[in-house]
This record gives sequence, structure tokens and C-alpha cells, in this order.
Amino acid sequence: MKLYFHSAFRICAIRTIVAVFSGFLLVSGALAADVRHASHLAPTGKGWAAEQSNLAFTVVTGNGINYHNGPIMPGQVNVYFIWYGNWTNGQKASDRQTTVALLNALFAPQVLSGGALIPMGIGGSPYELINTTYGDNNSDVTGNIGLAASTTDNYSQGRTLSDSRVRTVVSSAISSGRLPKDANGVYFVLTSSDVSESSGFCTRYCGWHTHATISSTDIKYAFVGNPDRCPSACEMQTVSPNGDSGADGMASIMAHEAEEAQTDPDLNAWYDSRGQENADKCAWKFGPTTGAIGRGAYNQTFANGYNWLIQMNWENARGGGCDQTLGGSFYTR
Repeated sequence: MKLYFHSAFRICAIRTIVAVFSGFLLVSGALAADVRHASHLAPTGKGWAAEQSNLAFTVVTGNGINYHNGPIMPGQVNVYFIWYGNWTNGQKASDRQTTVALLNALFAPQVLSGGALIPMGIGGSPYELINTTYGDNNSDVTGNIGLAASTTDNYSQGRTLSDSRVRTVVSSAISSGRLPKDANGVYFVLTSSDVSESSGFCTRYCGWHTHATISSTDIKYAFVGNPDRCPSACEMQTVSPNGDSGADGMASIMAHEAEEAQTDPDLNAWYDSRGQENADKCAWKFGPTTGAIGRGAYNQTFANGYNWLIQMNWENARGGGCDQTLGGSFYTR
């Protein structure tokens, strides 16, 4: 089984057969949080934990995940896409504007109607509302997240990116005015299949999130590459519900990083005693699906009508567990 840990999709060298996904076990009872070493392991943003001392607890919830005094992202969280590379006629069939349109639909902004926000994509959906079980000393995550703006980047940092070059891509988009500077936004660098990331894309992770001071502002950003570059490592299925394996694979990775960016934006808020953030705790776990995994299965349908296979998220309530919607049944896979 492929696994991702912390703020990244991390790849395990050993995979089990697809039969492991054929059944789903309901979880009952509380999962007690093991906090004995929680002050020593913290997320790195790259898919594994690192030693870190002097972390103080504000709360120990008993829901299998703990708060470490850092901020969450409150209110409306804006998403910004930086389409890096060739998304018109690239090497893979998914390096196309079809992928762009699908992921725009996934993060479609909510629509204001009658004084209420109506979900269209993932933002405000029952799935996204799982994140409302997380908060800090000032506010809770709202689950309101949506695409605010996009831009393109024609290989300004080459076809092999490093972590620092990913940061430069984000910084350039902001400093040039192509995207606004937004402390309550998440900037996704989305790379076409011919672009590598030297710190481990396709070998150690499929995506990651972090933060940095850019233009004197704490900017949150993420890297997600086109998983058609390495489908055996970063895609659950190549026959996908929207007929675009790259877009469908990216959807779950982007949901993963978005959940964590909201609940642990500075890598010092919500994670467990092993350094796993909320989405890490449900990595490659999907729950019941319509159709068989590997044959275009899906488990989420949002208001704009698209079907998606998206990993579950860890609900910080009722003892804690992975579910597909807020208040839904917990599943172990």
C-alpha cells in the first residue's frame, strides 16, 4: 500500500495487493492520543517527522491528534494556482487544459445566494467541513476554501526544481503582481509531467506543503506534480472517474495538502505524537467507493457534478477517525 506521511504524500517501497481495499472496517470507540513523545516529533513539510524540542501543548484532545499552540488558517482561505511547465500540449495526455479545467472545478469558489455561501466544489462541502473540528486559541477552521486566481510559469526555474526553486516560483508570482500577496492563501505550484523535484518527487513524496516569509508576509504554499509522471507511485488508479488520470490523481494529493495547510500552516499547530498531520493519518484511505478501485471508482461528488476519488480526512471529534464527511462513519481503509 502506498503511504504518505506528514505534509506530503510519502511513497512506501512495499505495496500490498489491491485486495486490501476490498473491505472497510468501521471504527468504534475513542482512540486515545499517545502524547509521551509529542514534544519531540514535529512535521517537516516533506513527509516525515523530525526532532524538535520545547513544544508546548495547549490542549490534549484525546482524539488521536494534538494541538501545539500554532495558528490555523481562519475564515475564507483563498487558493492560488501556479501552472508550471507545459499544460497545453505536454508529454502526457494529462498535460492539457482539460486537467486545468477539472482542478479549477474541484476548487471552484462558493457562490453567495440569499446571504448564504453555496458549495460548488470541495470548499464548504461535507468533506471539507471535517476540518472545522480544528482550531486555535482564536478561531476555528471554517472549511471555506476556493480558487481565487491562477497564473502560469513557462519553466522560469528549469525542468528540475529544488525546494528553494519552488519557493522562488511562488515569490516571483507574487512580486511580479501576477498573483496577490495573501497571508490567508495557499499557493499551489502545479508542475507538468516533464518537471522533476530534486528532493524526492515520485520517490519520497507526491506533494508537500510548507510556509516561508515572502515579501515580509508569512506565505503558505504547496508543491504537487502531475502524477502521470509516476503513476505506480502517486496514483491510486489510472482508469479514473473523469477520464484524466493526471487530474484525478492530483485531486487527492491537492486535497491532502489543502487540509494540512489549513490546520497546520506553519507546521506547529495540529499533528500527532508521530508528527503526522490530519491528512497523513488517513493517507491512501478512501472508505467505501462507487465502483471498484482501479476501474474509475469515486467516493466524492460535489455540487458542480464531478466525481472524485479523494482520500479521507481525520476528524478531530468522537475519539478521532478517518471519514468521508463530517460526522460520518469512521473507516480504517
